[in-house]
Amino acid sequence: MSPADQALLAAVLADDPAAVRAALADGADIERRDEQRRTPLLIAAADDCVAAAEALVAAGADPNAQDDRSDSPWLVTGVTGSVRMMRALLPGGPDLKLVNRFGGISLIPASERGHVDYVRAVLRETEIDVDHVNRLGWTALLEAVILGDGGRAHQEIVELLITAGASPGLADGDGITALQHAERRGFDEIAGLLRAVR
Repeated sequence: MSPADQALLAAVLADDPAAVRAALADGADIERRDEQRRTPLLIAAADDCVAAAEALVAAGADPNAQDDRSDSPWLVTGVTGSVRMMRALLPGGPDLKLVNRFGGISLIPASERGHVDYVRAVLRETEIDVDHVNRLGWTALLEAVILGDGGRAHQEIVELLITAGASPGLADGDGITALQHAERRGFDEIAGLLRAVR
């Protein structure tokens, strides 16, 4: 790793946009990969270093560059739930159809993890596919029910997904719908929301 590349990594971790720009001006490779094939922008996204990410995006960093786990800066925002990072990456033109190692888009882990603000923002501010199906046969709606806890956050997410046009009748690989999963798990509030749109 060159001194400029080391300086860029340090600047990213310090969330210092001026130092990011200085390292790039000194010849740092904006797409340099580490041992896990992570780029500086992916490291910034994973650590929620928003100011550094904004500087990298402005300099042309790729929000779709995937590491050896198929994570990308954009996909990571669905895991962290960072709305600020999501918005920092949007000017870079992220591929909303890019999938993680489970075949999912960013909306799916966000729905599973109960990131209400992220789900609301990504549905409102992008054209993300609300009914994308991952390799497990699950949509964001199914993940919110199957892997969620049925609490207020997941109730809100189910409501947001339905309002955004999610299809509650889409079943998983075993033919079980989100409503059936909600009923089986005793998630009465979520089941009520799903019954209302059948």
